[in-house]
Amino acid sequence: MKDDSIGIDISKDHLDAHRLSDGAAARFANSAAGFRALAKWLGADIPARVVYEPTGPYHAAFERRFAGNLALCKVNPLQARRFAQSKGTRAKTDQVPSRGLRANRCRAMDARMLAQMGVALALEPDAPLSQSQRDLKELQVARMALVKDKTRLKNRLQTLILAFTLKQAKARLTLILRQLSDIEAEINACIAQDGATAHKRQILTSIPGIGAVTAATILIECPEVGNMTGKQIASLSGLAPMTRESGKWRGQAYIQGGRKHLRDALYMPALVAARFNPDLKRKYQAMITAGKPPKVALTTLMRKLIELANTLIKNDRKWLPKGA
Repeated sequence: MKDDSIGIDISKDHLDAHRLSDGAAARFANSAAGFRALAKWLGADIPARVVYEPTGPYHAAFERRFAGNLALCKVNPLQARRFAQSKGTRAKTDQVPSRGLRANRCRAMDARMLAQMGVALALEPDAPLSQSQRDLKELQVARMALVKDKTRLKNRLQTLILAFTLKQAKARLTLILRQLSDIEAEINACIAQDGATAHKRQILTSIPGIGAVTAATILIECPEVGNMTGKQIASLSGLAPMTRESGKWRGQAYIQGGRKHLRDALYMPALVAARFNPDLKRKYQAMITAGKPPKVALTTLMRKLIELANTLIKNDRKWLPKGA
């Protein structure tokens, strides 16, 4: 493996690559043919890291092609912007509204910045996802889109008056519900086919408050679960409180960042756990008695749930109430 850093700026149509060691830059199509050309440009000497940002659906094919073959480092776009600012750049250049040659230069500069970021921060390659994990992620994205459609349609049904529009909306809702059921069945089937993932799901669903849908979401959105510390998993899910202080001034702590879909999936289980999980119910009631706002108490339960899930999978055991 060559001690080199490659930055790749991914857009809908192109991959703009920059090699830090010699400053070489090239553009490739975001397609199967472009991937072959990129692999040829990289050569047989695999670089230590290939740094890129997630770009909605446009980076998925790139990941599928090179996962396991290259040392991929997917960085948070906010982190990339902060790094650019730390080097004296006001913001990442791809935010500049431009077209043509200027836009191409901007994307090339982004690729160079990503390559520099890999070296400056000594980024470690991500653990490659298996084919099953990539399939589950695609199914999960499709499921979330259907859930959003269902919510929007239910809200519209409350305002419709004409019998014709009501009939059409109800027909679309029926279709969405059927598709949602089908995709959840497909997710369950994919998990069942992978013995290790199916075993983790059994551990997660043993926790009062975590059902099959939440367990699947945790496994899809956080494949690292079971391999991290409590602080790491809380930070990854965006549930670690961030303190604000300067000198003698102390501000109110708050949560931010992390994986939003994972955090959202823990909200309803926390509500259920506050009533039916004996250990977390005591924690919730103690916080409310101490004067903590219900939202703060629920956020604490969300963190406790993901930390508990991480611990149980790490120790390969199911949940048992304290003292059992």
